[in-house]
Amino acid sequence: MSIFSTSNERVKTGLLLAAAVLLIGFIDNFFLMWAFLGVVYILAFKEALVLYDIKNNDLIYYAAGLWVVGAIYPYSDDLFVLAGVAYASAVAFNKNLSWKNFFPFMYPTAGMLFILSMYQEYGVLALLWLLVIVSLTDIGAYAVGVSIGKTPFSEASPKKTMEGVVGGIVIATLGGMFVGLSIVDLGISFIIAFMVSVSSIFGDLYESSLKRAAGVKDSGTILPGHGGVLDRIDGYLFGAVVMLILLRGLV
Repeated sequence: MSIFSTSNERVKTGLLLAAAVLLIGFIDNFFLMWAFLGVVYILAFKEALVLYDIKNNDLIYYAAGLWVVGAIYPYSDDLFVLAGVAYASAVAFNKNLSWKNFFPFMYPTAGMLFILSMYQEYGVLALLWLLVIVSLTDIGAYAVGVSIGKTPFSEASPKKTMEGVVGGIVIATLGGMFVGLSIVDLGISFIIAFMVSVSSIFGDLYESSLKRAAGVKDSGTILPGHGGVLDRIDGYLFGAVVMLILLRGLV
């Protein structure tokens, strides 16, 4: 009962988020998934503009346009590369343009496009696998860190400990490995679970570094008790890139 009394708002929000994700995954309809991920993406993009201290809110329209194209183009992650080529061309043409404005198109855009592309290519089970690995990494790192954590992991995230990070990776690798057997064989599942878990740690660390640079505790306030959207998906944005690349290269 204590966890509900001390973190009631956080628990309720977490349960609602989990229910929504599971329901959408169970329905398993492309356009519903695309719409859901699109809402998550645009909210995360808006938070990223604040963290990067970018005042040009018109960039949201370009982000939305990119996501619309992702609904009809079969390799959504390629759109990130095309966006990079287009912006590099624009910077070369107009010296007044700053590369800073492209930062939100690297993070969170790249990760979200990779998530959409992974769903297109490998289906909802791949997203479930990603969800399990990143969640177990977070839960394991917290549990082990609180229990025996003493050694600081990084200045970007003072609360993280080396013991917690290692514990989270071990738990996520072992747990995620068995979930991945529905998609790949044991050896490849182990490799992917391990690499995705490690990458999710650094996805969380990257967002923490952005928040420290911006002088804020959370990326936003839209999720009661949890902060912003980026606070919830940071590990997935790095993990999805690694998972899709490994699935394509090893399977």
